[in-house]
Amino acid sequence: MSEYAVRERITQLGRSLFQRRYTSGSSGNISVRLPDGILITPTNACLGELTEDRISKVDWSGNHIAGDRPSKEAFLHLAMYRQRPDDSAIVHLHSTWSVAVSCLADIDPANVLPPITAYYVMRVGKLPLIDYYPPGDVGLAQAVEAKARQAHSLLLANHGPVVAGKSLEAAGAAIEELEETARLYMLLRGLPVRFLTSDQVRQLQERFSE
Repeated sequence: MSEYAVRERITQLGRSLFQRRYTSGSSGNISVRLPDGILITPTNACLGELTEDRISKVDWSGNHIAGDRPSKEAFLHLAMYRQRPDDSAIVHLHSTWSVAVSCLADIDPANVLPPITAYYVMRVGKLPLIDYYPPGDVGLAQAVEAKARQAHSLLLANHGPVVAGKSLEAAGAAIEELEETARLYMLLRGLPVRFLTSDQVRQLQERFSE
């Protein structure tokens, strides 16, 4: 696939996520791995209004090569790619329900969301919580690198989810599943809930490993 075709797919996914209210304003960013770096959405750009020529290109050292100025969270994407060499794309959103969960005081930092549905287990799996860092803090990259090898989905405290996938479509589908599961979790809080059992989770993991 040509680099321009990859740019087209990024703009299409960004538009879709924005139109369906998974992101708002200029929040969120999307990237795709290339042999010589990554393509990533620009800083202060609305995902619903991207054009192919505006997509940034950054090399593996973080140098800006082409397109508009890259997202200030490009270092976060580069850190995750370093730990996940088999993944080809990353989506990071400030989606409402996932951010809401990331602000709760009583969640399990080792695995934030319980196994509510089969599709959550198959597409997201384990969800560690990353401690809060202010925007642009390079300490976030170090925290992500420490956790990214064990899980392709991470939740940044008081910030939002970041998900890597084997393809752009896989990363997009996983972060949507995460957001919808976060919504279910918030709706079910305080109610008696029947989560999937450990045996049911294991069976799903054996049949549908990410």
